Order: sequence, then C-alpha cells, then structure tokens
Amino acid sequence: MCIAFPGKILSIDENNYAVIDIGGSQREACLDIIDEEVTTGDYIICHAGFAIHKVDEETAQEKLSFLKHLIDNEIF
Repeated sequence: MCIAFPGKILSIDENNYAVIDIGGSQREACLDIIDEEVTTGDYIICHAGFAIHKVDEETAQEKLSFLKHLIDNEIF
C-alpha cells in the first residue's frame, strides 16, 4: 500500500524543489511532475518525495485530520 500526504508549500527554490509542511513536519518535494502550476501557500499531495497533485486547503486539512486519527489510534 502506498500513502501520499498533503502538505503546504512553504518555499520553492530555483531547482523546482519545494519545502512543504506536513502536520508540523517539514519535508522536501520535487515539483517536476505535478500536473498544474503551484506557488507558496498552495497545498499539494506528496508521494515518495514528488508533488503529484494540487488540492484545496479544506481537502488537505480533512486528509491531515484523518491521518492524525489513524496515527493517534494506531490504526495501520
């Protein structure tokens, strides 16, 4: 099973890499394969270090809340 996480773009560098925040943890994500234009403040779905899709903030927060519920209740 693969899991992709929603993250908020904090910054984007000149090599098309973004620093994203996923529930308080910062990660790097490559923007080379995402299907639409993104900018700082946007939310993306990240899988294996690659941004794969842009999502709205409400959807991102729903998914983060659900993932937190799974972790808090050790459901995995």
